[in-house]
Amino acid sequence: MQTSADRQDRHQYPAHWEADVVLRDGGTARIRPITVDDAGRLVSFYEQVSDESKYYRFFAPYPRLSAKDVHRFTHHDFVDRVGLAATIGGEFIATVRYDRIGADGMPASAPADEAEVAFLVQDAHQGRGVASALLEHIAAVARERGIRRFAAEVLPANNKMIKVFTDAGYTQKRSFEDGVVRLEFDLEPTDRSLAVQRAREQRAEARSVRRLLVPGSVAVVGVGRTPGGVGRSILGNIRDAGYAGSLHAVNRVFPEDLKEVDGVPAYRSVRDIQGPVDLAVVAVPAEHVPAVVAECGEHGVQGLVVLSAGYAESGAEGRERQRALVRHARAYGMRIVGPNAFGIINTAPDVRLNASLAPEMPRPGRIGLFAQSGAIGIALLSRLHRRGGGVTGVTGVSTFVSAGNRADVSGNDVLQYWYDDPETDVVLMYLESIGNPRKFTRLARRTAAAKPLVVVQGTGAAPQGHAVRATRLPHATVSALLRQAGVIRVDTITELVDAGLLLARQPLPAGPRVAILGNSESLGVLTYDRCLAEGLRPSRPLDLTTGATAEDFHRALARALADDTCDSVVVTAIPAIGEGSPGDAQLAQALRSAAAAVPGKPVLVVHVELGGLAEALSAAASTAPQAAGKAPGAADGAHPSGPAERLPTAEAGLKDPPPEGTRLIPAYPAAERAVRALAEAVRYGQWRREATDPGKVPEYDDIDEKGAARLIGELLARGEGLTIPAAETCELLVKYGVHVRRAFPAPTPDAAAEAARALGYPVALKATAPHLRHRADLGGVRLDLADEDQLRRAYAELTELFGKPEELRPVVQGMAPRGVDTVVRAVIDPAAGAVLSFGLAGAASQLLGDMAHRLVPVTDREATSLVRSIRTAPLLFGWRGSTPVDTPALEELLLRVSRLVDDHPEVVAVTLEPVVVAPHGVSVLGATVRLAPPPARDDLGPRTLPAY
Repeated sequence: MQTSADRQDRHQYPAHWEADVVLRDGGTARIRPITVDDAGRLVSFYEQVSDESKYYRFFAPYPRLSAKDVHRFTHHDFVDRVGLAATIGGEFIATVRYDRIGADGMPASAPADEAEVAFLVQDAHQGRGVASALLEHIAAVARERGIRRFAAEVLPANNKMIKVFTDAGYTQKRSFEDGVVRLEFDLEPTDRSLAVQRAREQRAEARSVRRLLVPGSVAVVGVGRTPGGVGRSILGNIRDAGYAGSLHAVNRVFPEDLKEVDGVPAYRSVRDIQGPVDLAVVAVPAEHVPAVVAECGEHGVQGLVVLSAGYAESGAEGRERQRALVRHARAYGMRIVGPNAFGIINTAPDVRLNASLAPEMPRPGRIGLFAQSGAIGIALLSRLHRRGGGVTGVTGVSTFVSAGNRADVSGNDVLQYWYDDPETDVVLMYLESIGNPRKFTRLARRTAAAKPLVVVQGTGAAPQGHAVRATRLPHATVSALLRQAGVIRVDTITELVDAGLLLARQPLPAGPRVAILGNSESLGVLTYDRCLAEGLRPSRPLDLTTGATAEDFHRALARALADDTCDSVVVTAIPAIGEGSPGDAQLAQALRSAAAAVPGKPVLVVHVELGGLAEALSAAASTAPQAAGKAPGAADGAHPSGPAERLPTAEAGLKDPPPEGTRLIPAYPAAERAVRALAEAVRYGQWRREATDPGKVPEYDDIDEKGAARLIGELLARGEGLTIPAAETCELLVKYGVHVRRAFPAPTPDAAAEAARALGYPVALKATAPHLRHRADLGGVRLDLADEDQLRRAYAELTELFGKPEELRPVVQGMAPRGVDTVVRAVIDPAAGAVLSFGLAGAASQLLGDMAHRLVPVTDREATSLVRSIRTAPLLFGWRGSTPVDTPALEELLLRVSRLVDDHPEVVAVTLEPVVVAPHGVSVLGATVRLAPPPARDDLGPRTLPAY
């Protein structure tokens, strides 16, 4: 029997099935339903398919499609018969279709839940992962239309198609009869199918970014005829960086006889370039960009960096222009960095690409850098390479992306690339907005398990050019969720660079124990105090006195590193005057040699006015050519402004990198900056160790998942979204083992007395009006009422103080054992997903915001850490002689609420308040539950690029 929704959707074009996808090689394609208008495209597509592929599809020679075939393959009802096509440039490159069948294998309608599926991929596009992407999308369509199982018949020799089905990760059954392999598989996503899908997503998106960062040839479109201007500057930056590929200058107004610009071959159109072009850097006015995109697409360009402004950052008209740009580029299989981008950089010696507005190439190194704003990007590049006046030393960049409006390529895509990039050890990101927090959190967790990820997250409104999903979560909550995913979350660019330099140069500390030594007692004490403030465990500072020699520093550092009770060392140093005082280079060599003997423990230096020491400490990392006899870090005469003002020259990248294993010690001009960076490294190291065993989501035998689903369905039938009544709230929660102490309405003193007799004394009398609910501090709660007289007096006091009973909404509830009042909340956020929160009830959570958060589903280890993450957690564990409460029972309650929300996405909000945690057991005294139709889970659906 068809549903009303099926009847309504039949023959209506399902536009929401349209999607752009990234293929295995990093190119893009568009997937959309096939319609009656596609007859010509279908015939043209079929003519380009080889006879062998046709044979595999139809099990017989089938040179051409008949008119009947064309009609059948283009006329669909979008319910029982569906066809999808993958297109590039508007033309079909692959098709897939399903036909619903009954138990007898004949065409059927709902409630039949099985369908036959078949693919055909143009030979030129086989091996690009087109069929795998189409299978994900046709499976999602089928699930939407009530189909739960696919069947496919494949010739045994068609190994490629068999592999598409078997590698998808679905639960399968295979049989062989009459010379045909029959595959049947359920369409319900499994852990394996999701893992396969996400692994494919990572490879495809990483390769799409690699195509941008490692191009074999580059065309700069919009190069001016005279020096100056953005296009001419970009061309010069690429050329001066020593780009290893072929470079072309393009401008449609070049004279026909112009052959070169600044020694670079010149063309009037991308079409005129002989040979392939992998990357086009577009620097023309916005109104000319569409023509450039068409030229590039027709020439087979793989990606674009669009520097042009005048898009979404300029208002509604520009926003529509930006959407058209993305649609246009994706139609040709191209990805875009930008528009309004600052550019991209790759310092690898076999690439040396500076397709950015940065006038000089940064030094090569192991840090990947992402910024959305060009101004922030250049500030980060400058700070990483500046000497003196900030974090000093030389640590270089592997790749840099400034995405501008990030209409297409975003931080998520670049994170996919850096995840397994062997040239990047540390990732630094400045994010003014997060377009897809759910996906970013997932990718961040995986990346952080392999390499440090340091993020500054904007706190204000998203820039006008950014498409950002609406979120109801406060900024602090999003930050907490990022930390849960292993992100090193910092607040400023300075902290971003401080942490990045430490993580790029030093091993992770094994714990919080810090040794402090140096030649200044006061600087050592200051460092000690900052360690305590950051939650570290410092030992008493060792004062070497101002007369300490380089050898004294060496011996002290060697002893500290050899001490098993020390996990890291902070060396403090101030200038020393007098005979025998160590010079900068001498002291740096002493510290490096001592640190090299124990490579497993990090060493940091806090210095005061010791620019020479900072440069000497990191001199091994410098790749800039040094004049004979010149001290490390001395200013080059070619750059009178000095290295503090300019980035190193492009030629710096030509020198061989320092020897493998060189110990580089970061130096900081202030104790608080060094200690803050160290504390972040300690916390990250702890997260890495715990991430190896994240725990498990426990099973509880008393959970009635099916019964809860039935009740939710009945309640939702009453309306689209509702806060369910108290009785139904208790009924739903008890199916997950969460018992709420019953409260009886008391509209009159007699009703209150009757309720108390039913419950048994002692009881509590509480006002539940919104302005008094959970506000014991206002006097709206009376506890431990031992008899009817006390109850009636309390009732009279409440009504006298706060008004009539109908305004107070009083209830009577049995007394719970004394303990600590807490609050448990769960909410489904449209951007971040389901979030479980915990804190102490009252001022701690409401006024101070002392709440901890975890993404659902929560594991047993996460529940344990959640309880201990709030600042007021000591109140649960016997603070100042109080009795410790039953935290294991509290953790079980958190896990049960997490299971409820995870099992039933229709439960969009749960609040348990207060939850009294006693020395033995917990008591839930109040509960509210809100239901709504489940929000879309795009992270469980097929791979897609953000829609435009």
